[in-house]
Amino acid sequence: SVLKVTARGTVKMSFTIALHLLAMVAMCDQVKSHRINFYNVKPPVEATPFPKSFKCFTCERAVDNYTCNRWAEDKWCPPNSQFCMTVHQFTSHGKTKFVTKKCAAREECHTSGCRHHRDTGHTECVSCCEGMICNVEVPTNHTNAVFAMRQQAYSSAPSQTPVRTTWSCCWLTLLPTLGLGLTRLVLL
Repeated sequence: SVLKVTARGTVKMSFTIALHLLAMVAMCDQVKSHRINFYNVKPPVEATPFPKSFKCFTCERAVDNYTCNRWAEDKWCPPNSQFCMTVHQFTSHGKTKFVTKKCAAREECHTSGCRHHRDTGHTECVSCCEGMICNVEVPTNHTNAVFAMRQQAYSSAPSQTPVRTTWSCCWLTLLPTLGLGLTRLVLL
């Protein structure tokens, strides 16, 4: 009789774990793409191609900032660039016409600021920043359409913080529920 209770308990425990797993997968499927935290994006730990190398979000005439950041090509900026540039063109009502992001040389960044084009009625704001994938946002006015340079010494060493993706977020939430440790997750 004790054996049956143990067997039922084991089956019940497996069913509970499976139910929690299904619930977590369902929650992961509910994560909308507009909730991606681009500020938490870190390039993988890899050798840099040259000293002080960095990456920027890059796109050419994307329909909006989200699309640009979401589908940006992951590549190192060339040695002749030191900054990340963002060009944001939008209507008088604030609706984005296009976003362009790229690696830029210092000379290109002197165009930072906003300009209203009376002939077409749109505004174009340009910003430049220094640092690894620093061009997350688009400039929208004279306050953020700036040429921002870092004051501290530059380090090309990548951060040791791991990238958090939608799935890793869900798995990390799931682990305590299942009573599994990180070592167990690696073995699964």
